[in-house]
Amino acid sequence: MPNCDVAVLGAGIVGAACAREFSASGLRVIVVEPNAVGSGATNAGHGHLVVMDDSAEQFLLSRYAMKLWHEILEDLPEDCEYWKCGTVWVASDEEEFDFAARRGSFYKRHGVRAELLDSRQLTALEPNLRAGLAGGLLVPDDSSVSPPRAAEHLIRIAQSHGATLITQRAEKVAEHKVTLSDGAIIHAGAIVNAAGVDAAAFTPGLPIRSRKGHILAVDAGRSFARHQVMELGYLKSAHAESEADSVAFNVRLNRAGELLVGSSRQYRETNPNVEPKMIAWLLRRAIEFMPAIANARPLRNWIGFRAGTPDGLPLIGPCHGFEKVFAATGHEGLGATTALATARLLTDEILCRTPEIDPAPYLPSRFLNIRN
Repeated sequence: MPNCDVAVLGAGIVGAACAREFSASGLRVIVVEPNAVGSGATNAGHGHLVVMDDSAEQFLLSRYAMKLWHEILEDLPEDCEYWKCGTVWVASDEEEFDFAARRGSFYKRHGVRAELLDSRQLTALEPNLRAGLAGGLLVPDDSSVSPPRAAEHLIRIAQSHGATLITQRAEKVAEHKVTLSDGAIIHAGAIVNAAGVDAAAFTPGLPIRSRKGHILAVDAGRSFARHQVMELGYLKSAHAESEADSVAFNVRLNRAGELLVGSSRQYRETNPNVEPKMIAWLLRRAIEFMPAIANARPLRNWIGFRAGTPDGLPLIGPCHGFEKVFAATGHEGLGATTALATARLLTDEILCRTPEIDPAPYLPSRFLNIRN
């Protein structure tokens, strides 16, 4: 088995972004993925590229990531389905509208375009929303991609720079060494663990929690939603301390004209099958905001398991107990958004470059009270 500078475990969108960034920086890269590129959690997401501000650290990472996405937009092929859809955050009541106003002011102070919408303006932008909503916030530069197609594109770029994709399962990770399912060993200067919910199996101690999510696709008409439309209550359910099952209104049209309806969160569920009760709950929630969805024809539904962390921030940096094994996991619902930023931060670390943003908040060692 050839030696390499960096071995990447996992070819979801995060691992693919790492492979692209490492190889473009002149590093010899091997990617280990037992399944098709982008076939895991990457294949189960909305592909929403969004600036989020649940915390200052999340805002800095997602804003940085959006900058990096904008730098490569011209090179994205058609099948990546890039769409500058913008996000419309919907405020159901005055409390949420006040929050939207504060959020919009924060965004604008930090260089992110945002426009507060009153009830009339909201209806003009998204006529299928129900009457009586308080208003909302438009973030026009948010966008979307097809995550699996984007992952495939990033891997192709990495391969054009000399990266190798090995379709095998990694069995064991040690310092500078990855053992594969056929017994072969990859010797690497550094190893990046981008294995999602399976990451802790390779580097024990990573505080990964798995989140099951459902998405439903319906035929509501090609002009049904003009943006990614989400309830501001999404923030309450997505980042609440409770791990009880929850759903939040979140819809977007894809290029095929399907309306993608999400999203659900289940932290204690390991059943790999679609649960009809969750699909019904998703649909009820969507109909509360867009009543005409009740008339839409169901097309398909699916689930995915995403890797998250106790504090809602990803794990990016050296793993405890290793010198040259790095984590790139725990992104939960922001894997597509933050993939490029994760890759850049790890490349900066490996090549001893000064990063553009402080990597400290994302280091795995924050859970061990250890500074790397």
